Amino acid sequence: MTITNQDELDGLKEIGRIVGNTMQAMAKAMEPGMTTRELDEIGRAMLEREGAVSAPQSTYDFPGATCISVNEEIAHGIPGDRVIAAGDLVNIDVSASKNGYFADTGATYRVAPVRPSLDRLCRDGRQAMRIGIAQVGSGRPLAGIGRAIGKFAERRGYTLIRNLASHGIGRALHEEPAEIPTWPARGERRRIHRGLVLTVEPFLSKGGLWATEADDGWTLYSEPRTPVVQYEHTVVATDRGAMVVTLPG
Repeated sequence: MTITNQDELDGLKEIGRIVGNTMQAMAKAMEPGMTTRELDEIGRAMLEREGAVSAPQSTYDFPGATCISVNEEIAHGIPGDRVIAAGDLVNIDVSASKNGYFADTGATYRVAPVRPSLDRLCRDGRQAMRIGIAQVGSGRPLAGIGRAIGKFAERRGYTLIRNLASHGIGRALHEEPAEIPTWPARGERRRIHRGLVLTVEPFLSKGGLWATEADDGWTLYSEPRTPVVQYEHTVVATDRGAMVVTLPG
């Protein structure tokens, strides 16, 4: 999607605020002993209250309102009977639509107490996202996102999952430009135009290189198996840089 007028921007900002607030509310409610289904129901109720529709459900018939991935699960985890425990890494990914506009956000949370190395991984994962967002602006190369994140990851001793990419969004959950690399990609020649709506969502890992799908057809795991974190915002490219629309507020 390309934003061409204020009404479109207002519509995108509204759903961006809703998914941001929903993820924040789920994170605040999360505690050891609750199931991922119970956590998902908090998100479902909040989306419904705001008049929003779960994007993974409406687009792909996903069996949950949100994606909740715990520890060895790195994305697209199905909410269910799994009990959240102290020391877990929990990724919450919320995407939804309202009035024809879509937004997507995600973050990995720590359930205390966790090892210092995982604290560092989470802090650096969020920083990797910020570094990628800083490369977004009118006329800039899409490859700049992955180059900047890749330099940061290499300097800090991390790897990046290389088959889970950022993507265009706005009028659909996934649209052009498709598969925007958040890792260095030599063949990427596309450029960012003014008003482009996209996600920035690197998957930072302590050794993982690829995502592999479980037998349930949804849940993704790291190959090799190792901790992975993901942080994501939906942004709009402007002449002044990136406008983040999925901040809670």
